Amino acid sequence: MKQKICCIFNYAPHYRSTIYQLLDKEFECDMYFGNNINANIKKLDLHVLKNAQELKSIWFFNKIYWMVGSIGLIFKPYKKYLLTGESHCISDWIIIIIAKLRRKKIYFWNHGWYGKEKGIKVHIKKFLFSFVSGFFLYGEYAKKLMIEQGISENNLHVIFNSLDYEVTLAVRKKLSNSVIYTSRFNNHGPVLLFIGRLQPVKKLDLLILAIKSLKAKGREINLVIIGDGDEKERLEKLVCVYSLTQNVWFYGSCYDEMEIGMLIYNAALCVSPGNVGLTAIHSLSYGTPVITHNDFKHQMPEFEAIIPGKTGAFFIANDLNSLELEIESWLDSHPEKDQNIVEDCYKIIDNRYNPDYQINVIKNVLKMN
Repeated sequence: MKQKICCIFNYAPHYRSTIYQLLDKEFECDMYFGNNINANIKKLDLHVLKNAQELKSIWFFNKIYWMVGSIGLIFKPYKKYLLTGESHCISDWIIIIIAKLRRKKIYFWNHGWYGKEKGIKVHIKKFLFSFVSGFFLYGEYAKKLMIEQGISENNLHVIFNSLDYEVTLAVRKKLSNSVIYTSRFNNHGPVLLFIGRLQPVKKLDLLILAIKSLKAKGREINLVIIGDGDEKERLEKLVCVYSLTQNVWFYGSCYDEMEIGMLIYNAALCVSPGNVGLTAIHSLSYGTPVITHNDFKHQMPEFEAIIPGKTGAFFIANDLNSLELEIESWLDSHPEKDQNIVEDCYKIIDNRYNPDYQINVIKNVLKMN
């Protein structure tokens, strides 16, 4: 008989469809999702899950929130609960305290520790985490930091992160070299790529400055930017000011995965000057290495998928010269993106950053405890 698990998550992002469906398959899951995280992320159609419903999230001062109806779930006959577990979610706090009193097990699925926590926030997180039976983390970096904070290694389980792996595998099999970029840019220079929301935190102005500087040195380098966002107009003006309109292509939003795969596969490098997040997983899924910054406490956990010299490189955060150097160094060392590079990118995804890996870890932990 399958274990009955109650899942209470802050939101239902579409990209997690596969892992949620695998949870449904392995356990008898009732899933509850908040309806608002103050972020522009495509929402999952809950009809693909067996027993799922949306709860209203009420925000206070845009800093803390309450999931209406979640508290009552702790009084239902579940023995194990899987929560996002956020310190700014008031209802999560109440759930875990009552769970402790009722001898029920709580598991968190979140970032764990960033490394930038200071002062009272350190004590708040340590107190919150003291009620938790286990953590499913996005990376080894967080695990290391949590061990340093005195949290038992036995309670820390790294499951990494994933996109829709089956879809990307299907696209991967159809990819081939294309003339799309030579046709667009009318040159044979290498193409750098960014895919994601155009937000200040992504620091794409730094990448445009790097293109400008490298062009001044005589290097013909092109850039394609896939996505939309608040920064688009400012970045377009910057490109015009620097006379880079022939070398920078604002592709816009794209939701056709085959089209995305083709664009990524035919680029030389993906560059994310700000935090990288799932941009890294998307790029590596289609065989393209990634460059991002090395200030890990201000990074997203997916930076761990980057193995210097194999699946990308790191530059000194906010340092234009360092970014230029890493781009030049990679392109000089890899004038052509050969199959070995592509396979190295695929390997990290196939070995770790996929829903099959995630469900195996979750299954082993929840079924043993």
